[in-house]
Amino acid sequence: MRLLRHLRKLLVDLFGFARQNKIWWIVPLVLLLLVVGALVVGVSTISPFIYSLF
Repeated sequence: MRLLRHLRKLLVDLFGFARQNKIWWIVPLVLLLLVVGALVVGVSTISPFIYSLF
């Protein structure tokens, strides 16, 4: 739960920074990086089970 609070604070700070400096292009970039990171973590935890099927 602490990790989620820190992640939420990071995203709020990022959004505030983008709004203050009017650099809206950075928000989708960071969200895309978060999605790719979650995908990498998800695949790496599932891959041993998929490997055992073949």
